[in-house]
Amino acid sequence: MEKPNGQGVGRVIKAAKCSMQGFAATWQHEAAFRQEAVLALLSVPLAAWLAQSFQQFALLIGVWCLVLIVELLNSAIETLTDRVSLERHELSGRAKDMGSAAVFLSMVLVALVWGSALYSRFFS
Repeated sequence: MEKPNGQGVGRVIKAAKCSMQGFAATWQHEAAFRQEAVLALLSVPLAAWLAQSFQQFALLIGVWCLVLIVELLNSAIETLTDRVSLERHELSGRAKDMGSAAVFLSMVLVALVWGSALYSRFFS
């Protein structure tokens, strides 16, 4: 039986195309994603200067990647919720608030990791 999304390399190519469409849609419609992506890109040279090892560099960049992942998922939740209904509903609000809380926790992780690297670089 033929799978609807193809098989093998064709499936991987189709998945990559869908991923690029997801990035493009999120970039176009979500200001928070654009802001976080710009901060992540600007942090790369700063992380290269700040990091005392490759592992620390990977962690400094990795936490920003986590923020972008969580923001993509949060945007998907918000988009789907709005697709279902634009009227205010307790469960829709709760779902959006939970997604927002996940983004907030990922940003707290960025602050902890970057704060730790700054402390290690300048005070230890």
